[in-house]
Amino acid sequence: MRTSDDIPPLSPRRRPRGPRRTQLGTLRASFLTGLAVMLPIALTVWLFWSLTGWMDSWVLPMVPMRWHPETWLGVNPRGVGVIIFLLFTVIVGWIAKGFIGRSLIRSGERLLDRVPIVRSVYGGLKQISETLLSQGDEKFDNACLVEYPRKGVWGVGFVAGPAKGEIAALGTPDNRIMAVFVPTTPNPTSGFLLYVPELDLTYLEMGVEDAAKLIISGGLVYPSSAPADPP
Repeated sequence: MRTSDDIPPLSPRRRPRGPRRTQLGTLRASFLTGLAVMLPIALTVWLFWSLTGWMDSWVLPMVPMRWHPETWLGVNPRGVGVIIFLLFTVIVGWIAKGFIGRSLIRSGERLLDRVPIVRSVYGGLKQISETLLSQGDEKFDNACLVEYPRKGVWGVGFVAGPAKGEIAALGTPDNRIMAVFVPTTPNPTSGFLLYVPELDLTYLEMGVEDAAKLIISGGLVYPSSAPADPP
C-alpha cells in the first residue's frame, strides 16, 4: 500500500509562453519596416527625377545650342529644362493677361474655330484645363458616397456642383440634381459622370484629396482623421 511519503511532490504549474520571436523573424520585421519607410521616398525621388529628365529632353532641343548649360559649364545639370519651362510659362501668362495677349488669343481661337476637327479637340482640352486649373468655384467641392452601380453598393464620388440647363429642371428646389464624378481605381482620371438627386447623396467629412488617396490606394489608405474601427 502506497503512503503519502511515496507520492512525488507535484511540480508547480508553468505559465504558457507566448510565441518566441526568432532572430530570423526579427530581421524580417526590421526589413519590412525599413522597406515601408524607404519605398515612398525612393518612388518619390524616382518620379521627380524621371519627370525632370523627360522635361529636359523636351525643352532643351528647342533652346539654341549656344545657350545650353554644357557649353559654358561643361556639364548638363538636370532640371534646367524645368526652370526654362517655368519661366516661359510665367512670361506667357503675364502676356496673356494684357490687352495685346488677349487680342492674340482671341484671333488664334477664331482661326482654330474654322478647322472642323481641330476646333473640337481644342475646345474640349481648353474646357478640361480651365476646369482643372480654375482658381474659382469651378472645381470639386465635396467628396460623397453614392449608391452605384446598384442599390446597396456604395461608391466614392466627387461633387462637381448642381446641374445646369435642362438637366437641372429634373430636380426640385428641395432636391436639386447634382453632378457627381465617380472615378475608377487606381486611375482616378477615368470614371463615370452621374446626375443624382441631392437627397440620395451622403456627404463625407474627408476632403477631396483624402478621398482621392482612398480611391488610388484601392481602399488601403484612409485619412488620418478617420474614426477608429469599431470594437
